[in-house]
Amino acid sequence: MVKEIEKAGITVVQMANLIPVAKTVGSNRMVPTISIPYPLGDPNTSQEEQWKLRYHRVGIALDSLETEIKEQTVFKVKI
Repeated sequence: MVKEIEKAGITVVQMANLIPVAKTVGSNRMVPTISIPYPLGDPNTSQEEQWKLRYHRVGIALDSLETEIKEQTVFKVKI
């Protein structure tokens, strides 16, 4: 789906916890997430900590949309 959207001229970032799969299907911009059931959070942390995790990862994803790339790129996130 990502490749088809980009063929239409719309830049896409895929947030995924299985980066090797995202690469295989042809995603160009990838941001790692935390886990399958909780991609942008960790229920074992406080609500404030979960908000920080989400804010950071979504911020990386938005920044990646503005970044020029020439090949598949995995954008770094802090742990």
